[in-house]
Amino acid sequence: MTTISYPPKPSPGDRVAIVSPSAGLPGLLPRPFELGLERLRKEYGLEPVEYPATRTMGSTPRQRADDLHAAFADPEVKAVVASIGGDDQITVLPLLDRELIRANPKPFFGMSDNTNLLLYLRNTGIVGYHGATVMCELGRPGAMHPQTADSLRAALFTSGPYDLRPAERWNDVNGDWADPATFDAEPPSRPGDGWTWVNADRAVEGRSWGGCLEILGWLLMADREISRDLSEYDGGVLFLETSEELPSGAEVFRTLRNMGERGLLQRFSALLMGRARTWSFERPNSPEEGARYAAGQREAVLRAMQTYAPDTMIVFDVDLGHTDPQVVIPYGGLVRVDGPARRITVTY
Repeated sequence: MTTISYPPKPSPGDRVAIVSPSAGLPGLLPRPFELGLERLRKEYGLEPVEYPATRTMGSTPRQRADDLHAAFADPEVKAVVASIGGDDQITVLPLLDRELIRANPKPFFGMSDNTNLLLYLRNTGIVGYHGATVMCELGRPGAMHPQTADSLRAALFTSGPYDLRPAERWNDVNGDWADPATFDAEPPSRPGDGWTWVNADRAVEGRSWGGCLEILGWLLMADREISRDLSEYDGGVLFLETSEELPSGAEVFRTLRNMGERGLLQRFSALLMGRARTWSFERPNSPEEGARYAAGQREAVLRAMQTYAPDTMIVFDVDLGHTDPQVVIPYGGLVRVDGPARRITVTY
């Protein structure tokens, strides 16, 4: 079993690498990217450093791996932040030098397709951070959501417990990044209804594992970075979320069913289920349609968990993943889920 530890944290004034391990979208849509870099400088006091493939659409897996190697090997760089996600980061993993990265541990921030790299880092012994990409969270129109900004600040610069809290208002509808008017005001939001708890009669604590459900499904199909020794996950806290591709309830159930058939679901003491993304440009659901979609996803999750892990504690609508606000989850770090107190505490 790999020993997992937290890497050293950056300090204001430090250099941080900005990389595109998946899609080089900063080259096509520079406005949210530049805005995110500006906030890293002005609001967090960090100096972003770009690499050759950061703004290159169609870069090869080798080019992206080379950028990651350069970022981790540079002693002047104190953290690594993904520009955005994508859909083919799995092709980069076989090209990475695990010993180089293990010898130069650094905090890595990313989500969505970056689940690949976060899981790779966990298996290398390094706690990563699920959340806070440059274009999505740092480049949010108007201003960063205060809850996102506070969580990121704590994850970047502090070490210790951090209490999550339900969002009072939330949003999952985006404006067109190619339209300058999108950035004139903050996105609209809707009232939050808090978290929903299932089997909340105990408190558990364990190391986190999970990420974007679709990416985990691909990793399972490729048999990559999933431990054959499932006891490694015993007592851990599973966290899952779904992307703007809006997988159907049937697809969510089937992925979880396969995880259950493999023996994975039964290993975890708790599941944090991210608020379901319910809108995309391809499927611009109305609020009512989105609510039906979210209800279908919840039913699928409950059906799978009741079949394979009926006693597991579950918390629905945690603000992690493809939603706004977005809290940062330490990947491989400690998470405490206290059912009686209705409290979730992560350790950054």
